Amino acid sequence: MTLHSLPLFVRLAGRPVILLGEGEAADAKRRLLERAGARIVGEEADASLAIVALEDEAAATAAVARLKARGVLVNAVDRPALCDFTLPAIIDRAPVIVAIGTGGVSAGLAGALRQRLEAMLPAALGRLAEALHGARADLRARWPDSGDRRRALGAALNGGPLDPLTAAPEAVAAWLGGSEAPEARRVVITLRSDDPDDLTLREARWLGQADVVSFAADVPVALLDRARADAVRVEGQPQVVEGLHVHLRR
Repeated sequence: MTLHSLPLFVRLAGRPVILLGEGEAADAKRRLLERAGARIVGEEADASLAIVALEDEAAATAAVARLKARGVLVNAVDRPALCDFTLPAIIDRAPVIVAIGTGGVSAGLAGALRQRLEAMLPAALGRLAEALHGARADLRARWPDSGDRRRALGAALNGGPLDPLTAAPEAVAAWLGGSEAPEARRVVITLRSDDPDDLTLREARWLGQADVVSFAADVPVALLDRARADAVRVEGQPQVVEGLHVHLRR
């Protein structure tokens, strides 16, 4: 399945971004850019990114063409066909940032999803991330093997003692003091349909944690895409596999 866009997080602090336009739409983009620390400049300035928030269709189209001719990546407000990039709805639990995009086709849908997820994600989520970051040396010492370390973290974060929806930042130290890495294992998922949404929560977690995903030839790509991007994919069934091995079959 082809991605409509590749999501990227760009650090804009102190960097110039062109903003064209006046009014409510331009003001909203200005506030967002200022929040990211960007330096807002005019059309003639040297910049890599630009936001065009002009209401007049002809003026907006002409401005986009001029900027693109200079190699500038452009977001044209309410004109998704002209956009090189779009701006998502954002949930901020710094340093955790959740971005929800629709490719510019429905800001309302992105906003509604943001509101739902905002209520789910605890205010302490960012501090949990910082606690995990601060524990990197202890994690490496406890599980020197990267595969063991990844499996231990996966088990703890997915419904375990470090579940991001329930765990306090202090839980990291307690977990490091008493947890063990889960044993390597193989699980088989018998598919009920070609729809990834028909996976159970447990099956989706297995796929998200798997080191190796093996599959029958008729398993659709949409289901394989639910696995980690760096998981090894093997058609058929490998004989010897270390770590968590998930096999997809009908």
